[in-house]
Amino acid sequence: MTELTTHQHDGDLAVFLIGARVNRLWRPDGWLPAFAAMGPMLAELWKDPSSGFLHARTVIDGDLRGVTVIQYWRSAEDIYRYANAEDHSHRPAWLAFYRRAKKVPGAVTIWHETYSVPAGGHESLYGDAPKPIGLARATGSIPARRRGRTARERIRSQVRPEN
Repeated sequence: MTELTTHQHDGDLAVFLIGARVNRLWRPDGWLPAFAAMGPMLAELWKDPSSGFLHARTVIDGDLRGVTVIQYWRSAEDIYRYANAEDHSHRPAWLAFYRRAKKVPGAVTIWHETYSVPAGGHESLYGDAPKPIGLARATGSIPARRRGRTARERIRSQVRPEN
């Protein structure tokens, strides 16, 4: 029998996708610093639970020229606070990227997408996962039967704040 689990989180959350794609392989001076900047930022976030950062994983894009980091956060406001904090790694890295992009235009694409997901707007299902993955890795996992058999039941089971 397949063991089915779901993520443990009931409240609001944010999913942040950030990526980079090499456009000009022959210009590592334009793209390598952008790739290198992500590691220190993630290390900083892993060390600071108060930032609102919950978890991240990195995937290599299908064309092998880019990466995407999938991040889970407590809220979109936590993402914005981190991104604009002058005493954290992101803001200086972002400013350096803009300066470099003027010298080597088009060498790299940097992109991000932010999804603010309200309570009751997310559900998950993991079958026979030997360890938590995805949102369950960020928030913990519970047996799926505690929330419902179907995706619709799991969405409905979440606690929604009163309006």
